[in-house]
This record gives sequence, C-alpha cells and structure tokens, in this order.
Amino acid sequence: MSLQLAEQFEANEQYEDAYREYKKEFDQNSEDLGLMERLGHLSLILEKPEEAAWYYHEILKRDVANPLAYEQLISIYENTDKYKYYIYRGNKNSLEGKLEFAVNDFKKALAVASDETQIIMTRLTLANLYRQQGKDLKAIDEYNIILEYDNLHEEIFLQLADLYMKDEAYPSAIDALQRAKQKGFDTDRINEGLAAVYLKSGDAASAIKYTKDELLKIQCMLELGQIDEAYAKLNSLPDEFKNSPRYFTLQAQYCYSAKDFKKALEYIDEYNKLSPNSPLTFQMRALVYDEEGDEYNAHVNWGKYNMLRKNTDIAVNEFLNAVQLKDNDIDLLFLLAGLLTESGETNHAAEYYEKIAKLDPKNKEALRKLAKFREGIGDYRMQAKYLEKIVEADSKDLQALKELAKTYEKIKDSDGAIETYNKCLDLISDPAEIQLIKNKLEKLESHGSSSVDDSVGLIDKIMGFFNKG
Repeated sequence: MSLQLAEQFEANEQYEDAYREYKKEFDQNSEDLGLMERLGHLSLILEKPEEAAWYYHEILKRDVANPLAYEQLISIYENTDKYKYYIYRGNKNSLEGKLEFAVNDFKKALAVASDETQIIMTRLTLANLYRQQGKDLKAIDEYNIILEYDNLHEEIFLQLADLYMKDEAYPSAIDALQRAKQKGFDTDRINEGLAAVYLKSGDAASAIKYTKDELLKIQCMLELGQIDEAYAKLNSLPDEFKNSPRYFTLQAQYCYSAKDFKKALEYIDEYNKLSPNSPLTFQMRALVYDEEGDEYNAHVNWGKYNMLRKNTDIAVNEFLNAVQLKDNDIDLLFLLAGLLTESGETNHAAEYYEKIAKLDPKNKEALRKLAKFREGIGDYRMQAKYLEKIVEADSKDLQALKELAKTYEKIKDSDGAIETYNKCLDLISDPAEIQLIKNKLEKLESHGSSSVDDSVGLIDKIMGFFNKG
C-alpha cells in the first residue's frame, strides 16, 4: 500500500509525502535499487543533496556500472566537493572504456586531494589505469611514490613486484618485496613472492629460504643439483599433491635431470592433460628434444611456445627451420601458414597451403584458403579451379558450390554458373533462398551462354595488357 500511495503522491507533486511513503517501503526492503533511485531523485527535488548522494552511493555498491548513479553523483558534487566530483567522473569514464579521460580526471582529483588516504587511493587508481593502457613505467612511478607513505597494504608491493617481473627486472622486484618486509609486511604472500622472484632470477638458494610451499622447495632442490634428495621428497608427498599440475612438472624436471627423456615426456603429457595448451608444456618438450638431439621436434615445440607467448616472428622462424627438416607435416604447415597470414605475408602463406594441397589434394581447408587468396588478388579463374577441387572432394559442400557459382559469374562463365546454381537448389531447403537462386538462374538463362574467355579478373586484365604487344 505504501508504494502505491508513494507513487500517487509523486504524481501529484506532493514530494514530501511521496518521500515519506517510499522511505517506509525502503525500510522494509533496503536492497531494492528502484526504491533507492526514487528516494535519491526525491531527495534532490527536496534539496537534500547529502541524502541523495547516500542513496546513489548505495546503488553503486550493488550495481557498480549504474550510469544514472554516476551522473547524479557527478552533478551533486560538481560545485560542492571537487575531489569526489573528479573521482566519480573518472570512474564513469573508466567503466565506459575512456581510459585517457579517466586518467585526466584522477590527475585532477589528485591535485585537490586533502589527506593521505585520498592521495594513496587516487595514485593506486592511476597506477591501475596506466597498467590497463600498457604504460607500465608510469604505473611503476605511481607505485614508488605511494611507497613513501605509511598507510599502505601488502597488495601494493605485490603489484609493483609483478610489474617489474613483466620486464624481468628481478632485482627491482626483490627490492620492492624486501621493502614490504621492512614496512612490517612479513607475510606468507610477500615471502612466497620473494621465493618466486628469486627462483625466476636463478637464485634457488635464496628462494628456498623464503618458501613454505613443498613443491617450490623441491623445484629449488632440483635447481641446486640436489637431485636424489628432491626426488625422495617428491615421492614422499601426500596424495593431495599428486593431482597438482606442478607435481607433474617436477617429475618431468627430475626425469630430465636424470636423462630419462621418455619418462619426462610422459609426465609432460600428464601435465598437459591438467593444463592444456600451456606455453610451459611446449617449453619443457622443446628442452627435452633439444637434449635428445631431435632438431625437428625441438623447433616445432619452440615454435608453439613462442606462438602462445605472442612472439610471432620467433615462432615463424622456428617453424621454418622445422619445415626445412621435414616438409610433409600437414598440421605444422597449417600452423606456419596461419602465422604468416596473421603477419600479413599472404603470398608466403599461400606457398604452404599449396604444399598442403599437394600432400592432401582433398584438403578442403587448404583449398578454401587458396581460393580466398586468389580472390584477393583478382585471379578469379584460379579461384574457380580451387573451388572446383573442393566440390570434387565433397559434392554436397553448399558453401563451396555457392562461392563457385558466384565466381563463374565473375568470369562470365554462364554455363558453369547455371549448372552450379542448379546443384545448390538440390541442397537448399529455405524457400527464400531457393527463390533468390531461381531469380539468378532466370537472369543468367535470359542472357544466354558465354565462355570463360570473357573473364575480367584483375590478373586477367594485367596479363591481357602485357599480351597486346
């Protein structure tokens, strides 16, 4: 009853009464966002900006991306609290993906911040925005300024160390985490962070001093050459550890150290089942194959490792080296051609799709790629030939039939287009599509037949020009 009465009061512009009735309803249902919006709106009408701000802030606690709440809070604080005004405007811009505008807003908020907590929180937000923009050096600068204050949290040190780790600046990462300990954060997270950085930097002796992680201890022991002790510890671990992907990487590392490469590869396969397509899988395999002297598989796995790490140029080079050793691996040829295409080297990629088509003349994927390549350079007659091969391999490939019919039209082969469109009709059930093709057929048949000699592809035109002399 209170809600209906509140709505009636509001419609009659009896705002005090409406506010009172909405408030009664809100006291019974304090999670209702609709009620919060109405109370916030009425608070503004009744010139109660502080109450309005409270309601809109409560909305954001429950719906962090609510645009109305941001707009109203920005309006409320524009002339009363510049710090909050810029903070809310910055948050709104950030949520909308306008990161540069958000950065400018938080810089302005920083300029009017009145206490240490505001300064730290604003600089933290700036650091995170810079990280999102890929401006890691600017983010690092913000974190280092924050570390000069006292009111800190261990997360700040961990985030700074993580940024240094991205650039493999291990001494700087260690320094950041050691500063955390000096500030009183002698916690497991900081110590495990230190252990991870030390191990990554090649200092297993220091890493083992900081970690409580049994698997990390074993990894350190293996790095330190304590092979037998590490293996004994590994095999004495409780069963709960034996379902961890790291357990299998350590078993693989032990077998690698013991020169049992076959067993190492088996453990890497077990790891891959738990963490499929991880760069680490291919890195470990590559190391094993390197040690075995298997150049081909080493190049393939280094290529896959770098491909997953987005090091495309290195991956292409590894795959090219592998192909020189063995050029009949269709999966590898597809990988190489795909990477070359992504890099814009479509001509080079086409060479490898041609190799695939020679190895497997009915490989529809390779034939499609070649047809698309020929279409891209205006060589429609060759496009038609590749599409014909697809149809020969699979006479019910509707996509290929449609493309072939259109290509025949491009090269003025009306007979081929008519025949192919008729084949399409045998496979299509959609009445609208059937009618569309019938219309095409009617148009083609009304113009009579013509031969491919009238083709107008770009390549055809160029060749015709040179043949005139």
